[in-house]
Amino acid sequence: MAKTDFKTIDEYIATFDGEDAAGLQAIRKAILSAVPEAEERISYQIPAFHHHGWIFYMSAHKQHFNLSCPPPSAAFEKFKTELAQYKQTKSAVLFPKSKPLPLGLIGRMAVVQAKANVKQA
Repeated sequence: MAKTDFKTIDEYIATFDGEDAAGLQAIRKAILSAVPEAEERISYQIPAFHHHGWIFYMSAHKQHFNLSCPPPSAAFEKFKTELAQYKQTKSAVLFPKSKPLPLGLIGRMAVVQAKANVKQA
């Protein structure tokens, strides 16, 4: 990925091929379907979704898709049992490309995080 001055999520996704681009689009759709009022942004040169605060950042890597949120993340806490099967950091969960993306879970997580943001706003 050579370009590092993205202005839109479409520009970011366009730098990926095939399954990577499709995975990013699927994550994007899951988030926007769950929280249609979310705004798409580029932050730290990666796609981000915002509604009264950050919902998630997303990115693609060699072996996984990354979904992150600045701590504390209401969504990560609420779904910690379902997320336990995935590698995690304090602010991110890594979805391996060797498994289907849990799009329903991602959508539910987006709703929880958006609602938490509204309460904190």
